[in-house]
Amino acid sequence: MQLYDWMSNTISFYKYQGTGNDFIMIDDREKHFQAERALVHQLCHRRFGIGADGLILLQNDADTDFHMVYYNADGQESTMCGNGGRCLVAFAKYLGLFEEKCRFIAVDGVHKAELRGGQVRLKMVDVSEVSRTGEDFVLNTGSPHYVRFVADAEAENVYQHGKEIRNSAAYQADGINVNFVQRTGDRALFVRTYERGVEDETLSCGTGVTAGALALATRENLNQFTIDIRTLGGKLQVSAKKTPRGFTDIWLSGPATQVFCGEINLSTI
Repeated sequence: MQLYDWMSNTISFYKYQGTGNDFIMIDDREKHFQAERALVHQLCHRRFGIGADGLILLQNDADTDFHMVYYNADGQESTMCGNGGRCLVAFAKYLGLFEEKCRFIAVDGVHKAELRGGQVRLKMVDVSEVSRTGEDFVLNTGSPHYVRFVADAEAENVYQHGKEIRNSAAYQADGINVNFVQRTGDRALFVRTYERGVEDETLSCGTGVTAGALALATRENLNQFTIDIRTLGGKLQVSAKKTPRGFTDIWLSGPATQVFCGEINLSTI
């Protein structure tokens, strides 16, 4: 589809989801899209727009296969989104930008990715520090995350408790994503996440499950590991290696699917 029809003020878009984390994808290689905050917020609105947890622009990059620009549902350009990155890889594959492996640049640096059989494997940035606040953990996996281990994540009031932590004095200015993590097996977790920018629980968060896996590895001193993770929206997997300074070779794996594509007249919203 043509990205933009200047005469009718109509824009083409694609909708993708990765374990229930959903995104509006726009092919912006010609840089026609004007990403004003109010417009992005309206497009992501679930009743007055297309509806999504975020909006992602795919742009050209001179040194990699493409450039990822990510906006939260509140319209603010944000930090890295793991599920969004995986969905963008699937979108780039749909556009014919690579065969099985690619490299792209995002706000936190260059990422490698692979797509096989509908599963997208995304290399995350190295994590140099995992800090503790009491029994909880704070770390940055491309986006800042707070991790709390709980006995029963299913029963957790994620909206209330996540909102309280996200808006506490320590994190109110910049915000933080809050994860409630339950161990369900030897190398298995159930993770629920309150996301800043969405200001609500999402069905899945890629950087969040990565943070949960690394927090578990820190707590239990795991050196090289693969952890299966269940979210409300589906199953993901995180693998990594521990180093003296943190973690490296971090990979986030899971499905990414095109839901639909369409056109929207911007003058109507």
